[in-house]
Amino acid sequence: NGFAMVADESNKRLLAAQQKSLGKKIQAQRDAANEIKKKVEGMTLELIKKVGASGKLFGTVTNAELSKELENRGVVVERRLIHLDAPIKGLGVFTAKAKIFQDIEATFKVKVAIDPKQAEELKLAQEEALKAAEARKKAAAEAKAAGETATPAAEMTEEQRLKAEVDKLLRS
Repeated sequence: NGFAMVADESNKRLLAAQQKSLGKKIQAQRDAANEIKKKVEGMTLELIKKVGASGKLFGTVTNAELSKELENRGVVVERRLIHLDAPIKGLGVFTAKAKIFQDIEATFKVKVAIDPKQAEELKLAQEEALKAAEARKKAAAEAKAAGETATPAAEMTEEQRLKAEVDKLLRS
């Protein structure tokens, strides 16, 4: 059926030539993998992401994103060959590995930072919240000094706050 060959001298030489050719091909691939490792090793990829108020990302950083970022830097590594120790779901610096060839791995860093526009918005919102809290404290201190027995606005429910405002308006 053509699955076997006679083990004569010509067939042995043909097999040896094929093995030698295959060895050269594997060595060429190994050399190319070492070149890629030199480029990737120690590289730091910086990704800008949007985050929630708690500092957690909306979603996760995926292998496909990392592969695309590496490709933008001139290194082609398939996404399935990139390994993360744990999913990246927050801000910070993380370590990733790329298995380039059988026994050749490259380690690189992934730095996830907040979008600068969003950081400014969060900072402004935080400052406004601090100002509002100070205003509530000041109002509570004034009410206490005036002899009113009002609970601080932060401790009131929405209904109680509305009732207090109505009472205040009716007294005026």
